Amino acid sequence: MNFLVLLPAFISFEEITVILILSVLIFGPKKIPEVARGLGEGLRAMRKATDDIKQELMKPVDDINPVKDIQDTIQKSKEQLTDSITDSLPDPKKEIETNLDDLTGPIKRK
Repeated sequence: MNFLVLLPAFISFEEITVILILSVLIFGPKKIPEVARGLGEGLRAMRKATDDIKQELMKPVDDINPVKDIQDTIQKSKEQLTDSITDSLPDPKKEIETNLDDLTGPIKRK
């Protein structure tokens, strides 16, 4: 059985044994689950706090997006250009009707 693979590299098996023996002597066998539970809750709370801090720090960075601003400007310019071109071009249907009236006018008169 290889214990070295299962244990962290910075603490040896002997040190873990000493810590366990001291914890049993100090807290007693009935108190150890409560202490372990408290340590687990504390670690969970610290992890949640660090995640919250990371999210708060990254939130302003997500709001600043220069590419999005440029894309919005390009899209608005494209829409304005399309509108101005559409407004300046004559209506094809009216042009066809006018030309058709011009062509059929002399024929109808005869």
